[in-house]
Amino acid sequence: MDFTLKIYEQLLIALKSSGYTFYTFEEYCKGGINDKYIVLRHDVDLKVANSVATARVEAALGIRASYFFRVVSQSNQPDKIRTIADLGHEIRYHYEDMSLFGGDEQLAINHFEKQLEHFRQFYPVKTICMHGSPTSKFDNKDLWKKYRYQDFDIIGEPYFDVDFSQIFYLTDTGRCWDGERYSVRDKVKSDFKNSYHLTTQIIQSAKEGTLPAKIMITTHPQRWTDSKVDWMIEYVMQTLKNLVKRIVVRNS
Repeated sequence: MDFTLKIYEQLLIALKSSGYTFYTFEEYCKGGINDKYIVLRHDVDLKVANSVATARVEAALGIRASYFFRVVSQSNQPDKIRTIADLGHEIRYHYEDMSLFGGDEQLAINHFEKQLEHFRQFYPVKTICMHGSPTSKFDNKDLWKKYRYQDFDIIGEPYFDVDFSQIFYLTDTGRCWDGERYSVRDKVKSDFKNSYHLTTQIIQSAKEGTLPAKIMITTHPQRWTDSKVDWMIEYVMQTLKNLVKRIVVRNS
């Protein structure tokens, strides 16, 4: 079974054993990193308790990651956020303000600033990342067509500040590692030819030394669980979501 905590731990161990150094997104933005590295980030869309579980796995291996939280109650739970911060991980804002306010830029930026201060209660937030909001016609990144996130003491946003022609992007969007056809907005332009469907394929590639040297990994911890019941529920729900997303992508 893929997308279990056991498989996730095996992935991290394989990458460490292959000589990769792990960095948070803020560390990447500040520069001065090794030639062979993983930038590890998580989008906490739902089931925040699952993020606590992945954070514990990482902390046990001496790995720090960036956790991007939404404002919705399924993600924005202060006790869980504090636990993840106490484990040594970065807390970040997974913003969706344009979608929440129907494209109204003024209302969106006011909400962005307010929520940014909220998450700064738990950690000195320096980076942000847009939430794809696949059911909305509004792209949350469009907020920065009028405003500058740098004016809010933000130093990085992955979709603006990462050169994906140089960094291989791995994301579990669609509950697989080659789910571009299911993604509405979590897409990057890349010339890399590497393609993986299963986590075990990434692990094998790491052991064989065929993975690119510079990688950003984005996971959605809601997908990763050792509970057979929760695993099956997520599998069924994601299968249905993928069908809807394919229709949205096809018609966009």
